[in-house]
Amino acid sequence: QVQLVESGGGLVQPGGSLRLSCAASGSRFSPDAMGWFRQAPGKQRELVARITRGGSTNYADSVKGRFTISRDTAKNAVYLQMNSLKPDDTAVYYCNAQRVVSIESKLDYWGQGTQVTVSS
Repeated sequence: QVQLVESGGGLVQPGGSLRLSCAASGSRFSPDAMGWFRQAPGKQRELVARITRGGSTNYADSVKGRFTISRDTAKNAVYLQMNSLKPDDTAVYYCNAQRVVSIESKLDYWGQGTQVTVSS
């Protein structure tokens, strides 16, 4: 059974920083990619940042230059360093791990979510 456990959310003032962490547990679980999504009230869940096993990254345009994703493959962990936070970054942040089963099939695993609130 795969579990993703997130930590690091909270309340921060605009311009501040937070670091989110996510660790995946489960015997012989080896995700091909890990990432962070977020969902603000009344909005759809959106990709924030993603990193592959090989270290390739991609970011939402809204966070480029402010957020940095990193990964510890040996620990099955992924991190999101968030700097220069804005009120628009307020959302529940979800950790995601993905395994590619075949060209047409991927398995997604999700954490329980952690609240990030940016407010003065």
